[in-house]
Order: sequence, then structure tokens, then C-alpha cells
Amino acid sequence: MPYSNRSKNRIALAAICLASLMFGLEISSVPVILPGLETVLRADFKQMQWIMNAYTIACTTIMMATGTLADRFGRRRVFIISILAFAITSLICGMAQDVSVLIASRFLQGLAGGAMLIAQVAILSHQFQEGRERSKAFGAWGVVFGMGLGFGPIIGGLIMTISSWQWVFLVHVLIAAVTLFLVLAGVEESRDPQVRKLDTLGIVTLSLAVFGLAYYITQGPDLGFGSSRALCILAATAASFILFLYAEKKHAHPMFDFSVFRIRNFSGALLGSMGMNFSFWPFMIYLPIYFQSGLGYDPITAGLSLLAYTLPTLVFPPVGERLALRYRPGIVIPCGLFTIGLGFMLMKYGSSLEQASWLTLLPGCLIAGIGLGITNTPVTNTTTGSVDSSRAGMASGIDMSARMISLAINIALMGLILAQAVYTQLKQQLPDTINSVQLRSLAESIASGNTLINPAFNTLVSSTALHDALTHAFGILMLYGGIAAWLLAAISLVIFAPQSKRYLATN
Repeated sequence: MPYSNRSKNRIALAAICLASLMFGLEISSVPVILPGLETVLRADFKQMQWIMNAYTIACTTIMMATGTLADRFGRRRVFIISILAFAITSLICGMAQDVSVLIASRFLQGLAGGAMLIAQVAILSHQFQEGRERSKAFGAWGVVFGMGLGFGPIIGGLIMTISSWQWVFLVHVLIAAVTLFLVLAGVEESRDPQVRKLDTLGIVTLSLAVFGLAYYITQGPDLGFGSSRALCILAATAASFILFLYAEKKHAHPMFDFSVFRIRNFSGALLGSMGMNFSFWPFMIYLPIYFQSGLGYDPITAGLSLLAYTLPTLVFPPVGERLALRYRPGIVIPCGLFTIGLGFMLMKYGSSLEQASWLTLLPGCLIAGIGLGITNTPVTNTTTGSVDSSRAGMASGIDMSARMISLAINIALMGLILAQAVYTQLKQQLPDTINSVQLRSLAESIASGNTLINPAFNTLVSSTALHDALTHAFGILMLYGGIAAWLLAAISLVIFAPQSKRYLATN
């Protein structure tokens, strides 16, 4: 029997919310299982970074193309293809027996996930056009997406404990099957008859630049940052970025119209996007290692502890929206970034206490999450609202790209800082007879949470010293996250300043 328009819209919204749940869970549930993957798949520290970064870089690549492809070939069609691809790649991830296969399948899963996310927004915009209904639809979508991000750590830890790590990926096959059924029943097909030409050269060159920089940071310690091979990678990265700038200048309809950066509200809000992904989100990749190896928690307890970090991001966005209406984004966004930085500094203090536990980290985790919660919505609304409505899609694309690029680079950068801090600490305690290659390998093993070291080192360094090196390194990482958030908050405030002063002068 045919469905009414209202029933179809409800079914479509259910499908979109399930898809957003999958995307949110895939981001926040995987970090909890990373310490276990090192043992099960014999993954080293760099490979653990690439398990996350392969997904992030792939999302960045496909997001820039999906909007145009969906407009040209049909948003419903692209959504269906992306859901099928996400299910298949999740199945491959769950069946992987080798870390290289998992990294490759995570890249493919990221392509599917990024396409799925952009298709969701396009379908919501088309199928829910009446003001009140549209607001409710986007609100429900945002809440479910936030639930995926917020509860992902505990769900990942629970799955790891009662079953196996494979089901963190395999569960998406089941959710995707239900989602696909709902899409076929409720989502309408739509296209844009005036679709613009795909900016292929811009997409390829920017993706290569992001990958090159992440690869240089991640593999630099092994290659030698100043080696000829590493410098060639860096030169190729710079050339790709220069070619990207040239491509955007020459393309008739570039995905990055750099003229919008002259709009202070847009540039200030974009720094808010980057600030969140210089600190809060990449640190969530490493925080489970601290809870499990630094504090000795099992995956479920680590997941529960992470709720203090992630749940405020679900609860506080409405507060951020109201604050932005009352005090303007030019004040709220820098204050939100400052709050994130304050949370990191409190986490650093809590981790330095002699009897450190989730309780000593609780205030910092909560405050960092609150800062993220009050920053996120004003950033999104300001980047799209500060430009003409005809350019809102392009502005949203720049915002999303800035988030994913910042995340990819800082996953690599935080990993480098963590391993280097462990290396420096161990170097002070171990004899000079141990060469730097062996010491760096040991440092990366400790940074990934592996305390079962080569027996040859047991007579040279105690397990207590290894634990202290790990906790010290996490203190450095928390300090980096706090300083990065505060620095970007200050720059954002300076860029916003003329608008904020004008607003305060009239109130």
C-alpha cells in the first residue's frame, strides 16, 4: 500500500537518522578498541594512527565531490550506493586478519561514510522544505548524530568486552540493511538541473596535500625529517597545495572560493572549526590509551570514563546557540575554544596527581566537552550564515573540509608528540648503549599502550618507569591540546573583534 507524504517523510527521516548514527558511532567507537588491535593484529603505533587517519582523509576527499555528484546523478541514488558501500566496507573491516588490510578497508569505508554524510544533508534539505518541519528534521538528525558520537566509546568498549573487536565494524552491516530498506520506502529522488562542473583537479590536489603532510608527520621519525626522501615528500606536498591554489583560482566554480575569507565572521568561525579539531577530537583517539594503559581500566570502564568527555558535546549545543544569539558568535566561539583549552589544562593537572584516576580527570573532561558543545553550533551557523544563501553550500563545504583536514593532521601530530615525549623520557633513564632506533621502537610501543616490552629491556628499565614515561607524555599531549585551543581562540577573537566591538557599542 502506498505511503502518504507525511509517512514517507517520517520513514525518510528514520533512514537518515540511522545513517547519521552509523557515521557517529564509527568515529567514536573505534578509538576504544585501538589498544586491543595492537595485540590482536600486531599493529604498531603508526599503523594504529593510520587506522583512524585513513578513514579521516578518505572522508575529506569524498565530501568535496559528493555534493556535485549527488546533484547530478540523484541524491537518493548516491545515498543508496553510499549505504551499500559502507555496509560492504564495514564487513571487510570486520573480517580483516591483517592490519594493512584493515587500513585499506578503513580508507574505503571513509569514502562511503563521507558520501553518506553529505547525501544525508542534501536529502534533508530537499525533502523537508517547510520551515517548522525542516527545523524538526535537522534537529532530530543532529541529536542522533550526537548520540552516535557521545555513546560510541561505551558501545565500542561493551562490544569489545562481550564479543570481539570485529563487531564494532560488523554491527554496521545490520544497521545498514535496515537503513537501506527505509531509504527505498521513504526517500524521494531529486536532482539539480543546473548542477555545476566537478572541481576534479582541486579535489585531487588538496587530498594529496593532506595525505602528504600526514604521511610526513607520521613516518618522519623513521625516515628522518631532514632525509632526502622525507624532504621529497614534503616538496611534493607543497607542490600539490600550490597546484590546488592555482586550480581554485582558475576554476569557473571552485569548491573553495577564497574571497569568503575576507568576511571576518566566516574566517573567525573557521578558526573555531580548526580549534576543535586541533584539540578535542584528535585527543579522543589517544585518550582510551591513557585510560586503559595509564590508569589500567578495561575497555568498558574506559568507555564509561570517556562519557564525561563526549556527552557534554550532545547536551550543550542548544546552550551555545542561545549564547550566540545573545552575545554574538564573535564572543561565544573564542570563549568556547578557551573553555576547551581550560578543560585540557585541568586534565593535565588531574593526570599529574599521585593517585590519578577518572575522578581527577573528570572536571577537565567535562569542561572540555562543554567547551566543544557551546562552540560547535555557532561555528556551523556562522560559516553558512555569513555568506549569501547561494554560497551556503560552498561555505559549509569549506567548514567541513577544515574540520576533517585539521583532524587528519592533528591525529598524526598528536601521535608524534606522544611518542617523542615517551622517547625523551626514556632516553634520560636508559644507557647510551641502546641505539636510537631501538629506543624509538620501544617509545612507540609504550605510546600505543603496550607494556609487554622486549625482555632484553627488562633489566634496564622497570615497568614503573615505563608507566611514568607514558603518563608524563600524556601530560605533554594535554598541554599541547590546551595551548592549541587557546592560541586559536585568541586569533579568532582578533579576527572577530571589529564586529564584536560594534555589537557591544550598540548594546
